[in-house]
Amino acid sequence: MSGQAIFGFTGWSGSGKTTLIVKLIPLLVGRGLRVSTVKHAHKGFDIDHPGKDSYSHREAGATEVVVGSPRRWAMIHELRDEPEPTLTDLLDRMVPVDLVIVEGFKRDRHPKLEVWRPSVGKPLIASDDPTIVAVASDGTVPDVAVPVLALDDLEGVADVVLRHSGLG
Repeated sequence: MSGQAIFGFTGWSGSGKTTLIVKLIPLLVGRGLRVSTVKHAHKGFDIDHPGKDSYSHREAGATEVVVGSPRRWAMIHELRDEPEPTLTDLLDRMVPVDLVIVEGFKRDRHPKLEVWRPSVGKPLIASDDPTIVAVASDGTVPDVAVPVLALDDLEGVADVVLRHSGLG
């Protein structure tokens, strides 16, 4: 891994992790940081679709397909019979930035903030996970040994992210 700072967001499906991250990124960029993200998908996903040339290349057996344009580029790597890459494997493929925000990968040992909503009806993960350094919620949180922030306290969340990623 390139030594860049990483910080994770974890929580049950439907808790609002992505929504919080999407609101947080502009705030962090506004503070002068270059930010990238890595998201774990539990099921198969596809960013390519039938009818596209790149899809046809993959279906024909290509291991990697790179698509480039004046605005962006993307690489699609088919695992075929390879094992799922680890978070470290994925981070090693990324261009170095100041901070990588990780969504998911809850079993990895980087510092994380749990997004928890009582309305989801799931237990707190923070109670049993020492890598969770704070909880953000829109309701009353049962006793936890970490700071609890309001889900809409973006400045507070940003401060937690920077402090626990070594950037603040």
